[in-house]
Amino acid sequence: MTANKGQANNEVYKKIKTILVSQPKPERSPYYELEKKYGLTIHWRKFIQVEPVDAREFRKFKVYPQDYTAIIFTSKNSVDHFFRLMEELRIPVSQDLRYFCLTEAIANYLQKFIVYRKRKVFVGVRKIEDLAAPLNKFKATEKFLLPCSNLGAKEVSAYLNENGFDWKDALMYRTVSSDLSDLSDVTYDVLVFFSPLGIQSLFENFPDFKQNDTRLAIFGNTTSKAVEERGLTINIKAPAPGVPSMTKALENYLQISNKE
Repeated sequence: MTANKGQANNEVYKKIKTILVSQPKPERSPYYELEKKYGLTIHWRKFIQVEPVDAREFRKFKVYPQDYTAIIFTSKNSVDHFFRLMEELRIPVSQDLRYFCLTEAIANYLQKFIVYRKRKVFVGVRKIEDLAAPLNKFKATEKFLLPCSNLGAKEVSAYLNENGFDWKDALMYRTVSSDLSDLSDVTYDVLVFFSPLGIQSLFENFPDFKQNDTRLAIFGNTTSKAVEERGLTINIKAPAPGVPSMTKALENYLQISNKE
């Protein structure tokens, strides 16, 4: 795949016809309105994927989930893979377990697997610090298990260590780069990225990637940093003042680049 540094200052707004979004294709999306309005071709492709750690490998880690009385979930993936492994390991999930979920979305997702009882499920807003009150309430009595990927959960781990919790992380799944080799001879006018892992996947698949005339649409500061570290130019960026979403950032750009 072919596509100079940092944020573009002297932007040349060449017409956009094709866009690749580094996410799976959704059923509904405002991108479809952009596609229709500006006559675009938008393709969707996962640049990263999640792979399970199977029971055989997990046993080698000598982590015994049945020894823990509380679980901290940082994502829906962590929920999925915790319950998958409990089934594969034939470990019954105790009804007395306490669950600490970083967000309401994770807590709602948990209801697929358990009978939801408020006294057993504690919900944060976004960060581990949001759960400080319930975590401290049970700090002296509970052993905490943190299901995670190969990327870990650095902020959560740091918080638990700094505050002296009895806890252990458990590698239950891996986030890896997807195979994009079929795109080697394909070019797009715009590539859209939402995480540093997407940028990492791009270069793992195409070590000699050159941006050339390809515009890069980047969401978030950590993703922007990963782009800049690679010496690439950010042409379209979100969020920004008055630009809360990637689709809004793209439309602002398209209004200039595709102006008749």
